[in-house]
Amino acid sequence: MGQKVNAVGLRVGINRGWEANWFASKKDYATFLGEDIAIRKYLEPLLKEAMVSHIAIARSKDDKGAKINIKAYVARPGVVIGQDGANVAKIQAGLKKIVKSGEAHIDIMEVKNPDIDATLIARWIASELENRQSFRSTQKKAIQRMRKAGALGCRTQCQGRLGGAEIARREGYKEGVVPLETLRADIDFAAISAATSYGRIGVKVWCCRPNKEKQEANKAPKEGGVSNASTKTR
Repeated sequence: MGQKVNAVGLRVGINRGWEANWFASKKDYATFLGEDIAIRKYLEPLLKEAMVSHIAIARSKDDKGAKINIKAYVARPGVVIGQDGANVAKIQAGLKKIVKSGEAHIDIMEVKNPDIDATLIARWIASELENRQSFRSTQKKAIQRMRKAGALGCRTQCQGRLGGAEIARREGYKEGVVPLETLRADIDFAAISAATSYGRIGVKVWCCRPNKEKQEANKAPKEGGVSNASTKTR
């Protein structure tokens, strides 16, 4: 079933968290959900130049009232923040008009390695297709970028009127290992639509990122000295 479902949704609660962290009663649920959708629709166009990956929303309540903490993960935080945080102040003012259930606060977070972020890679492929670049060479370049950044495996797919063909088709490339059915594997997935002059082209990207626990385990022997595997009792 790993081939048929969203790779991110399948791993929520295992090695991934939710992008919306809050609980609501039946009375408030529709209001909170509507605000979350409105927040994302408002922020995504504003953060497009900063290469936004995803937006996380968390709600909390204390004696002072309800608070909405928004974290926008972008590849270029300097573009959003601006000089002396002027752009952030404008965004904050716009959020106050949208959010009525509490006090909204936004934090701009930097994506440490954008080349293994499936959403950012998919957006880049879509922008290249919109600029009339070859879908084959663009996908190959994207795979090279992900592999150089340390991805264990990656896969791309474009579907639609590729190259302006009359009949729509699907073409993709794969390199390395992408174990979709292995829930422990940290696989990032994104699906983006590219608006070209001859119609919309769907872009999908799968990226198998290195496991953080394994990386820390490999670093541990170097910091602490000789590993147990290399010592033998006689």
